[in-house]
Amino acid sequence: MILAVHAIPEADRLAAIHDRIALLAWRDGRETAGSVARAVKRNEQAAMDGAAGRSLQDEIAQILWKNPVIRAAAQPRRFSHLLVSRTGEGGGYGAHVDNALMGKGERRVRTDLSFTLFLTPPEDYDGGELVIHAAGITQSVKGEAGHLVLYPSGSIHEVRPVTRGQRIVCVGWIESMIADGAQREMLFDLENLRASLRAQLPGQSAELLTLDKTIANLLRMWARA
Repeated sequence: MILAVHAIPEADRLAAIHDRIALLAWRDGRETAGSVARAVKRNEQAAMDGAAGRSLQDEIAQILWKNPVIRAAAQPRRFSHLLVSRTGEGGGYGAHVDNALMGKGERRVRTDLSFTLFLTPPEDYDGGELVIHAAGITQSVKGEAGHLVLYPSGSIHEVRPVTRGQRIVCVGWIESMIADGAQREMLFDLENLRASLRAQLPGQSAELLTLDKTIANLLRMWARA
């Protein structure tokens, strides 16, 4: 499942994030790539290990963690460290697959889902589309600032070369409580159905109680807490 989410709708919050990103130092993006991906990665990444970077990472992580659509679709167990990536003219990221496991020790994360949070308005740069190849379908995404695209980490994906301007995004990975993608999609469909029925039926209706029971029991069967 590939899903677009309007994760940061507030213009003032986006502007504040940009102000803070402008204060960060930048490194060669190949430092965080795996051995295969390193050969096709041409971008820069913000140094997130200082106080400013950690604070920004915590702020964005909280925004994403609290988003009801992301929570329903991803069923997150934990998030990886976040990366802020900057791609200028001539940069890009060739076709690759994300590592199955990231981090070390207690911070080690199984990458079930990847996400890209667009921070630059699409009119500010040419090229730079995120292209996802999944199940015989190729999808190209160039989101508005504040929009996030969530997609399976096991899919081949790439960032097309930037030919004008500068593309800034935040990327990260989610380890889900539900490892199976088909099961996650079923739960997401049921959560959407529940939200729709809550607008039409009393909270204690037989239909809603049955749906509540079904979702809870499926979580009991499938979740790895």
